[in-house]
Amino acid sequence: MEINEIIQQRKAKLESLKLKGEALYAGLCAPCVDIGGLLNDFPVGKIVSIAGRIIAKRSHGKVSFLDIRDSTGKIQLYVKADYLGEEKMNAFEDIDIADILSVKGELFKTHTGEPSVKVESFTVLAKALRPLPEKWHGLKDVELRYRQRYLDLIVNEEVKEVFLLRSRIIKAIRNFLDIRGFQEVETPMMHTQAGGAAGRPFKTYHNEYDMNLVLRIAPELYLKQLLVGGLDKVYEINRSFRNEGVSTRHNPEFTMLEVYQAYANYEDMMRLTQDLITFVACDVLGQASFAYQGANIDLTVPWTVRSFAQMVKEKFGIEPCDDEALMLKKLQVIGFAKDKNKLTRSQINKLIEELLEEDISVSPTFVTDYFTSLCPLAKTKKENPLISERFELYISGFEIANAYSELNDPIEQRRRFEEEIKGLDTNEKKEVDEDYILALEHGMPSAGGLGIGIDRLVMLLTNQPSIRDVILFPLLRPCSE
Repeated sequence: MEINEIIQQRKAKLESLKLKGEALYAGLCAPCVDIGGLLNDFPVGKIVSIAGRIIAKRSHGKVSFLDIRDSTGKIQLYVKADYLGEEKMNAFEDIDIADILSVKGELFKTHTGEPSVKVESFTVLAKALRPLPEKWHGLKDVELRYRQRYLDLIVNEEVKEVFLLRSRIIKAIRNFLDIRGFQEVETPMMHTQAGGAAGRPFKTYHNEYDMNLVLRIAPELYLKQLLVGGLDKVYEINRSFRNEGVSTRHNPEFTMLEVYQAYANYEDMMRLTQDLITFVACDVLGQASFAYQGANIDLTVPWTVRSFAQMVKEKFGIEPCDDEALMLKKLQVIGFAKDKNKLTRSQINKLIEELLEEDISVSPTFVTDYFTSLCPLAKTKKENPLISERFELYISGFEIANAYSELNDPIEQRRRFEEEIKGLDTNEKKEVDEDYILALEHGMPSAGGLGIGIDRLVMLLTNQPSIRDVILFPLLRPCSE
């Protein structure tokens, strides 16, 4: 049957229900109980009110069996004129799969032991004018699943479980940090200029102030101003935005955890990262090992530590003293980026990291010893100023976290900002963030900072291959005509 014909039939049933005196799109007449709670402690003989969506319907002569589901579970409805009455039974014939009802009735078990409700009354909370897709035939299209996520959640229980687990993961992160004395804060999403990370921002405009703004690419500079203000342990679970490519690991709008601790350094952040991720895995999965895309991930400490400087020297011949032009030339000699005449430090860093990912095992691996030229906000190592006190964490071959000892010297920070600006293309030019420099000039304590990609961490812990599978409404191209 064509979809338009189905819609017309359902509209006819809607009109029929009106003629039969049924209240449509009504509110609840009585408080409803969760279906899952009933099933856990099933009091046979009790009169209850429940509400949910009809997901199955079976008729046997004058008796109908339906399955109704809410967010906690599903239960069978037993519908018969002896209990419902002839008039309401006649109206019930216009009920379809996908309609949302509230029902009242007595709890009982069938002769096969199936928990059920003898329906004594019902109210139509919403009449579905479109049918649900069939699980295996109607909602295979991945693009459709992302675009109409509500259908994906209705039809695919395993998808709903992913997002329930995502909520538990974020709750576990908060619990871990709260217990350790960190204060959750909120910082602005609209900035006068992009800062705190390398990335192309989304641009916007404020009418009242006649001001150009950008959506934040990271909250880092605001959070470190709070360290200046005496909040020694802060974190934010934040939405950030980067106007860049889309892939299985990148979405223009994403969720980050950023943590800052005064009187700490990148080694403290390394220990914090190990403890946090292990705590979250044990809390939501019950263990510190799990499968991800066919590989076993074991979070047992100690985790592997590898040197970025050593890896790029061995693979590309690149040294920390090389400028951008020389780095690019060395990459081109071995066959990479041959079509490029110039790349910024940030672009070179991204290219190198993508190439190095192939050499990093699936086990948790801290990559340390990043070049100072690639880390404008990090302190340098005392024994070698060309190397920064920074690490990135890789699990299953892709980046999960980034951390460093925060640079708190305002004079050196200004110099780094100015150096960074010189390397930007004309269309990416920006000014030194004077507000941040002003804050540093008032004195920021030595500190460690950590950023963790929440979406990627959820991918790992839910065994999902794409970042779109863990974001309820990922950004998509407009539907083609």
